Amino acid sequence: MAEGRLNRAGIVIASVAITTGVAYLAFLLGAWGFNTRRYSQHEGRLKRLLLATPRLPQVVQAFEEEGSPLVASPAGPQELEKVAAERAGPQARLVVEKGTRWPQTRVFAAGDMVYFIFFDEAGVMRDFAFVSR
Repeated sequence: MAEGRLNRAGIVIASVAITTGVAYLAFLLGAWGFNTRRYSQHEGRLKRLLLATPRLPQVVQAFEEEGSPLVASPAGPQELEKVAAERAGPQARLVVEKGTRWPQTRVFAAGDMVYFIFFDEAGVMRDFAFVSR
């Protein structure tokens, strides 16, 4: 009789462990899928914007109208490094590398992302970077 109870207890414990493991795996895959989709949506959006070669005032106005405010306008490499360190976290180096190629940078808070948009001397969008907040 005691052996039967131990068997049942072992089966219950194993079932709970397996169910917990499968649930954990499902949550991990769901989070991975969500982040992949989220990043690809932002990247696609910014690539389409880049293809339109908009000018700086157009980009600022469009983002402001959609609720993505301008949060920084770093002037020069040193200011860009400071803003990137504050807002880009581990991606700061990438942001600075891209940003030093272009004379103008604007930084926008776009929902759960921060957009770094780079413009040439004429104020035409030439590149971008984005990071999760």
